[in-house]
Amino acid sequence: MRHRCEEVRASGRATALGAALLACTCGACSAANADRSNDMVPPGYSTSRTGDVHDFDYFVGGWVTKQRRLRVRGVGGSDWEEFPGTLCMMLYLGGMATVDELYMPTKNTAGLTLRTFDVKKRQWSIYWVSSTTGTLDPVPVVGGFAGNHGEFYAQDEDNHRPIKVRYVWDKIDRDHARWQQAFSYDNRTWETNWIADFTRLDASKTCEDGRPKR
Repeated sequence: MRHRCEEVRASGRATALGAALLACTCGACSAANADRSNDMVPPGYSTSRTGDVHDFDYFVGGWVTKQRRLRVRGVGGSDWEEFPGTLCMMLYLGGMATVDELYMPTKNTAGLTLRTFDVKKRQWSIYWVSSTTGTLDPVPVVGGFAGNHGEFYAQDEDNHRPIKVRYVWDKIDRDHARWQQAFSYDNRTWETNWIADFTRLDASKTCEDGRPKR
């Protein structure tokens, strides 16, 4: 998932997978270089975390999700909004790529997440495409899972402010998971600005051709 620099982002990435994969490779290099260029980083920040090609197999199928988003980021706010969503995910290339689409009916928006696994680095890169822009995030968050806990990081901008980005995934049990997004504006502290709780659904009733039913 990637909900970083626009007003409402969902959980996904783009249709032209060939172009996206090329952009992903370039973005991963940029993120790694940016990480090395800045010695001051918030707690836990690293673009060298690794994982396994099967880290996201767990998420195949259909999910209902409760999204909670901080209304205003980067100002120490505590006003949250809640809205529902439906997500469907599929594997490609034997699991080395995953694509999921998140549909948020009350927002009348959707998003697509593309994840690619670098076999040599044993690392995931995660990209996002919103239905409001149709553009692929130029810089992925990178990382992987250790057991049921996954962490992914990147350097980016939020409304022209330099930030560090953190995604945290937790597989709670067979049918429940949680995703959280946090930004660091000062390279010392994290502000969590988006939380999504997921409950597994019957994909045959929820998804059609790998996409949430409208």
